[in-house]
Amino acid sequence: MDSERSTPPKHKTVEVVPAQEQVPGPAPDRLFLIGPRSRWKEFFSVLGIVRELIRGFRALHFVGPCVTVFGSARFREGHPFYELGRQVGGRLARLGFTVMTGGGPGIMEAASRGAHEAGGYTVGCNIVLPEEQVINPYVDCSITFDHFFVRKVMLVKYSYAFVVMPGGLGTMDELFEALVLIQTKKIEDFPVVLIGKEYYTALRELMNRMLAEQTIDAPDLKLLLVTDSIDEAMDYIEKHVLHSFGLPQTPHALRVLGEEPRKRSFLARMAKRKAAKAEQAAS
Repeated sequence: MDSERSTPPKHKTVEVVPAQEQVPGPAPDRLFLIGPRSRWKEFFSVLGIVRELIRGFRALHFVGPCVTVFGSARFREGHPFYELGRQVGGRLARLGFTVMTGGGPGIMEAASRGAHEAGGYTVGCNIVLPEEQVINPYVDCSITFDHFFVRKVMLVKYSYAFVVMPGGLGTMDELFEALVLIQTKKIEDFPVVLIGKEYYTALRELMNRMLAEQTIDAPDLKLLLVTDSIDEAMDYIEKHVLHSFGLPQTPHALRVLGEEPRKRSFLARMAKRKAAKAEQAAS
């Protein structure tokens, strides 16, 4: 990687949509899921959730088609998985996608960093935790959520593919959330790519056991690609997304709502990429 690009951007403008001001006491998720409460408390919780959803919609409306990268927050710079995530982010950005992550450190930072270094756009959907998860410095647009399930909606809603790097319980939760939504036809058959054959050996064995016990069907195993090759992963995403789905135009901005669309749309980025390919082929 270029040494000049390995440092965080110094003059980057980050669109930050803060979560509710934190006060001592249980987190909103824990209060909401604690069981039956007074009707007024339930009602005000619903209002807060709706408010949080609307903030997410407003913040992410113009980010363009995304690919979400999942992975552990515990791998730091210098770890092979961090460097792999950095390459993945860069390659996704060169395909023309916005790279979406959970906004934190580790693999999330690596993917955002790689996309930033490639000149791409990055989005971070952060979460309020007891031990604060700091937004990494390579995120262009960030929003912090109080509720995990609202955050998961945003990570899925704007994505046309999911790349799953090595991770822990949170990564497994996000992976199977995407697979279940695809399996049950709640979302399109967007590609899901697991990078790390050795790391995910036990998971593949478990899914084969599920198939043997008939708790899943054979087509369910075709919902994801497991690979160590970034080239194979990018070809798979390009084939199944760019060639299979009619990607939307950039939404129109409503000035009355103070909206300003991103200056560089997804289609403009794709046109620029095709022009570069044509120029390279001609030379």
